[in-house]
Amino acid sequence: MVWLDAWPRGAALGWLLGAAFAGGLARGFSGFGAALIFVPLASAALGPQGAAPLMLLVEVLAILLLTPTAWRLADRPQVGLLALGALAGTPIGAAMLIYADPLALRWGIAIGILGLLALLVSGWRFQGRPSLAATLGVGMAGGVLGGVAMVSGPPVMAYLLGQPGPAWRVRASFGLFLAAGGVIVGLAYAAAGLLTPALAAPFLVAAPVYGAGIWLGTRMFGLASERSFRFGCYAMIGLAALLGLPLWDRFLR
Repeated sequence: MVWLDAWPRGAALGWLLGAAFAGGLARGFSGFGAALIFVPLASAALGPQGAAPLMLLVEVLAILLLTPTAWRLADRPQVGLLALGALAGTPIGAAMLIYADPLALRWGIAIGILGLLALLVSGWRFQGRPSLAATLGVGMAGGVLGGVAMVSGPPVMAYLLGQPGPAWRVRASFGLFLAAGGVIVGLAYAAAGLLTPALAAPFLVAAPVYGAGIWLGTRMFGLASERSFRFGCYAMIGLAALLGLPLWDRFLR
């Protein structure tokens, strides 16, 4: 079959397996960070135009499992506005993914993820009053980032955490936004022709390893303090972004 020609081999296979396992581990351990780890590492194997759509495909099962609970608990009107902003921003990100030079895009993704990591580590929270314009703007920023590299979460999480309300509602709203964003990105990628049969072989390689990472990560949860596991995930994100820099290609391939 033609799609078997896209089966990853050699160093590309190693990059993909490492990306899937580390991303799944972070997803199961802390509930965030999968795309921040997976996309820069998998880009070394598949290029950004393959890594971002593949991240979407391997995350589908987690989205399906987690969305029903999130729907019941989330602030649905606010998530709707965030999703509306993402609907405007995602095509911009997807266009960047299609038309930007792959090498320049890898540099941009890795450096951008390091910037998002700095935002997460700093503990910065949105302190203004939530408004229609701010909510749409944050959703649009998340949409652009999601379209480029499936990393829509950090600006939206920083926005939600700065608002009053119980933590369970924040988590649910964030989860529901990620689900909505995944649907929007999926439509954008499909329209742009990024969801191709060539992804079938990498998906068959990555999905079981990603699932194994999630399984192990969920069982590691509770073995360390919240502070320890968050900083462990931050370290994995930072290492993935640094290893994803094209600077190391000649040494690591």
